[in-house]
Amino acid sequence: MRSFDPDPYAEREHAKERADKADARRRERGARLWSLLLSLLIAALLVAVAALSYRVYRLESVALPRDRPSAPEPRKVTPREELDGSEKARIALFEATWRSVVHITTLSVRADPFRFRALEVPSGTGSGFLWDRQGHIVTNFHVIKGASSARITFADQSTLPAELVGYSARNDLAVLRVTGLPASLTPLPLGTSRDLVVGQDVSAIGSPFGLDYTLSTGVISGLGREIEGAGGLPILGVIQTDAAINPGNSGGPLLDSSGRLVGINTMIYSPSGASAGIGFAVPADTVARVVPDLIAYGKEVMPDIGADLVDDAYTARWGLPGVLVRKVMNGSPAEQVGLVPTQYHPMSGQIVLGDLITNVDSVEVHNKADFHLELEKHKPGETVTLRVLRNGTTRTLSVVLASNIQQ
Repeated sequence: MRSFDPDPYAEREHAKERADKADARRRERGARLWSLLLSLLIAALLVAVAALSYRVYRLESVALPRDRPSAPEPRKVTPREELDGSEKARIALFEATWRSVVHITTLSVRADPFRFRALEVPSGTGSGFLWDRQGHIVTNFHVIKGASSARITFADQSTLPAELVGYSARNDLAVLRVTGLPASLTPLPLGTSRDLVVGQDVSAIGSPFGLDYTLSTGVISGLGREIEGAGGLPILGVIQTDAAINPGNSGGPLLDSSGRLVGINTMIYSPSGASAGIGFAVPADTVARVVPDLIAYGKEVMPDIGADLVDDAYTARWGLPGVLVRKVMNGSPAEQVGLVPTQYHPMSGQIVLGDLITNVDSVEVHNKADFHLELEKHKPGETVTLRVLRNGTTRTLSVVLASNIQQ
């Protein structure tokens, strides 16, 4: 019999089939291994997350107890002790006086370049107080200086326009008037500055920095001070106080412990512009003397000789030891005693100097301020003696003083 030879092709097919099966088994084992590793990793992550959550829970339980209330328990208020006598007196003073104090807003005219018309815009603020039931409001002259109009705000927040009645630049005082005054307002009681003493308690009410009805307290720090007024002459007998006075307090009242007006807050001494504990007030006696004149005549009644004087700058430049007469009014006391004015001759261009006043009574005068201060020591109708220098010759003239209202 002929032997049977295996088919080489079939043998190769069987070998390939066995290799494929072995390879499939290896891949299957690898997949199972990776699946096992992934399962272990996921299990480890779950265990870690669970452990971390438990740890956070434990920490939160310690730091934030689970049984805390939903809202914080309010703190108890400590009862206030009884106010002492000085506090009660200060509160009573403020309650009795603050409604008589007013807030003043000044306005100025400004041109509107886009609409070609004039507008009134706020230009400043200050304080004041009610003088009488006729609607007169007293304040400082420098509060309303340069303003075109003013508005007055009262304690009930009502606002009324005000008109200027009169002013004294000499003593930094001005009087405004409103119509339709609220019926509930009463004027401040007027005191005197004659019997004030250093160390006496005082209070200031006003609108510092626009904060209306602000009360500050202190004492009288000094008396008889001199400060330069808005008119260039010194204001005499000024009260110094350490009560806080700031911009906006100007024109407000300075009150004694009885609530009486003893001064009008006018200025502060401060390098920074804010209160430094040195404030000044126009004394009540000056206010009581000047305000009735402003209401009646629109200006302060002062003794006068009826002559204009040359500015101090020129007399100083020319080295003249006194005040030079520039002009003499017709019918004035100066004309009646023959006081000679300075004259200018246009044809020759020469200036012929008039009389140079060197003394009022026995007091030398070196400038216009000295001259007016000496006249203020007298009343209209009284006689003063003037020593004048005319063409190198000294003359003495007796002049009966008139008033500036008559000139």
